[in-house]
Amino acid sequence: MTDGRITALFCDIGGVLLTNGWDRTGRRRAAEEFHLDLAEVDERHHFFFETYEEGKSTLDEYLGHVIFYEPRRFSLETFKAFMFERSQRLPGMIELVRKVRARHGLKAFALSNEGRELTLYRVRTFGLEEIMDAFVCSCFVHVRKPDPEIFRIALDLAQALPEAVVYLDDRAMFAEVGRELGLHAIHHTDVETTRTHLASLGLAVP
Repeated sequence: MTDGRITALFCDIGGVLLTNGWDRTGRRRAAEEFHLDLAEVDERHHFFFETYEEGKSTLDEYLGHVIFYEPRRFSLETFKAFMFERSQRLPGMIELVRKVRARHGLKAFALSNEGRELTLYRVRTFGLEEIMDAFVCSCFVHVRKPDPEIFRIALDLAQALPEAVVYLDDRAMFAEVGRELGLHAIHHTDVETTRTHLASLGLAVP
């Protein structure tokens, strides 16, 4: 049973708080910067990336299969630095989550598909540990969205019923899965629209 009050916030990282960590745009820019065959990189990426995101391989192993399967004129460390530098704050969202969490006394959990090294870099660089109580990320729990199991893990950690949780994700399909499980899922498109949706759920901030 629940009194209808929202007690927890689940939030994606890439596409909500920060730019995506390593997406098609990043791979395209890497292909341009390092003179790679984008089609070959994408094909190899799709064979191996789920394994990396689920924490079953390291970033070095992923890159060994996707980029460094043949000799390159650049180093592994140079390429990883390029990957990490793709991460940037998205306007206003870290501040919005911080304010909503503080004003309404919410527990906050990151719910993200991402590899370990990228996750750790992004958490530490952007201070995400200051606004999240825990990180339910695919690399830590070994299951990825849209598998309902990752949502159930987050609910167990939060000790919250689905109807007491608001969930932010920039991917409409993942928001749909959350909604099917009973969460108040918001398909995030921009900070002001999300602010309005949160207010409609009783989570207004000044």
